[in-house]
Amino acid sequence: MMKLLSTRTLATILLAGSTGLAVSLPAQADMYRSGTGGLYAGANYTFVSIDDGSVDADVGMLSGKVGAMVSPYFGLEARAGFGANDDSIGVTDVELDSLFGGYATLNLANESPATPYLVLGFTRYEFGFSGPGYSGTDDESDFSYGIGVDVAIHSALSANVEYMRYGKTDGITVDGIGLGLTARF
Repeated sequence: MMKLLSTRTLATILLAGSTGLAVSLPAQADMYRSGTGGLYAGANYTFVSIDDGSVDADVGMLSGKVGAMVSPYFGLEARAGFGANDDSIGVTDVELDSLFGGYATLNLANESPATPYLVLGFTRYEFGFSGPGYSGTDDESDFSYGIGVDVAIHSALSANVEYMRYGKTDGITVDGIGLGLTARF
């Protein structure tokens, strides 16, 4: 048992030394403590609703995010996404071309694996529509907000679910419910 522990300890020290990361045993004991981690990156699939009051199109979006936790309670991140699934309303096709933005996160760090959070920021999105004899695009920018929860799967990996209001401009509301994974470095 002692030899196995020594081999694991040596391997941990070598790994930490070769990557420049500090690894500590107390941090491993708190691997499910929420609100920890510095830099992170993630990917989401989001079910996006584009609603103008009379027509409601449901499209899909793949997005990525990168960010940093400034403290256990506050983070900054950038997101970018593109349409992955279009919708047809009668003879009109609706698609999300792109979405990107910058956000601040307010996290409710605690001792459990779940970290609830709020998202506030600005989003720029572009969607297109086309039908027989017509096509067009619309791009907007607006204040965005949302709520979600990260659930730790491992010390460096979490799953998340969130609701976002990406914007409401010119009578068009863009909302989304996303599911994703986030890796912490």
